[in-house]
Formats: sequence, structure tokens, C-alpha cells
Amino acid sequence: MESFPPLTAANKEGLLAIGGDLSPERLVLAYRSGIFPWFNEGDPILWWSPNPRCVLFPETFRPSRSLGKLLRRGDYTVTFDRAFDRVIHACTGPRRGQTGTWITRDMEKAYAALHRLGVAHSVECWLGERLVGGLYGLALGTVFFGESMFSMRTDASKVALATLMENLSRWGFTMVDCQVSSDHLFRLGAVEIPRNEFIQRLESGLVDIDLESNWQRESPDPSMP
Repeated sequence: MESFPPLTAANKEGLLAIGGDLSPERLVLAYRSGIFPWFNEGDPILWWSPNPRCVLFPETFRPSRSLGKLLRRGDYTVTFDRAFDRVIHACTGPRRGQTGTWITRDMEKAYAALHRLGVAHSVECWLGERLVGGLYGLALGTVFFGESMFSMRTDASKVALATLMENLSRWGFTMVDCQVSSDHLFRLGAVEIPRNEFIQRLESGLVDIDLESNWQRESPDPSMP
């Protein structure tokens, strides 16, 4: 498999390469190298490595006061890896101010394959038996790469994220890659760091640890759909 160009070859917007495929091997190589795919339906596969990089740190993540109250109230049940296909499909839904989605059918298939390999994971937020929010991403070493989230009820995705961050901190994860900055992510506590610092943190986090079983064991209710 051909390697990616050096990250310094990325343009001002962070675009590094065009083409290739979405095989599990290439995707894992990309994420381990600080690169991710992001493109629209009908476009060639585009590979990105922006500078700066938007990240969250599990050990310093603190939910807002209002979110903390919601978490303590226990309106929602949060599980892990119980409905990956449903979560990623829900993330393809239209967003406010957008007419399309970057999560193509090929992307769904590619990340579902990573999920079957134990690399990609989902967090589900339930109201009763109804899936109302969640997120998905990849876990490599002690780094979680967040891909997308959705919410059908107020703050459902935030509940999923806060629960994930609590568990990642407990499991010894060191960083969550949020990829591209947004006001929404900043409100959740995300920060920007230079790409070279991101790569240093990524390389130190790519250690061989076995956390796959945690994703199922930490789900509080095995009777959930």
C-alpha cells in the first residue's frame, strides 16, 4: 500500500491527498498518521490534515452546569457499541443549514467494517427504547478519533459525549481528535493545538492496549435494543 505524502505537503486548508480507497488498512494508516477522509458524494476521496487541530482532553473535560444537571437527572440511558449501524446512519441525516451529507454510503460501509474489526465504536443515547442521540469514532491506542454525532432530543448528543469522556478518562485515554474546529465544539471545551503537537501526542498515544471489551462491559443495560 502506498504511503501518504508528508503532512507538510498539505495546503492551507489542510488538504493533503486525493484518491485511494476506504479499505480498513488505508483508513487505519491514515488515522495513525494524523490524516482523515472528508469529501462529498460524487467527489473523489479527499484526505485532510489541518493545522491547527481541534481536540478535547478527557482528563480536563468538564460538562457545563446545565449538562451536569441533565446527567444527574438520568433521563437518558447511554450505551456503547449496541447500535453502531443505526448511529452512523443517523449521522447522515440533514443538518441545519446544510442540504447534503459528507457521510456517503461508501463511508458507512467502510466504518461498519472497522466496527466489526473492533476499531470503530459507537455511543448511543436512549430515551426509553428510542435512540435519540449518539456519536461514533475510532479508538487507536489511547486516542479516540471522533467522527460525527447526532441528536433527536435536546442535548442527547452532549449526554453521549460527556459519558464517553468520563469513560475515556477512566480508561487512560489521552486525547480526542475533533478534526475541524467549530463554535459548537469550542462550547464543549475543545481547543486548537498546532499540528506538530497533535502528531507528537498521537505518536505517544499509539500504544498497544486492549480496551475493546470495555466498550461492551461499560454499557449499563444489556437489555437495551
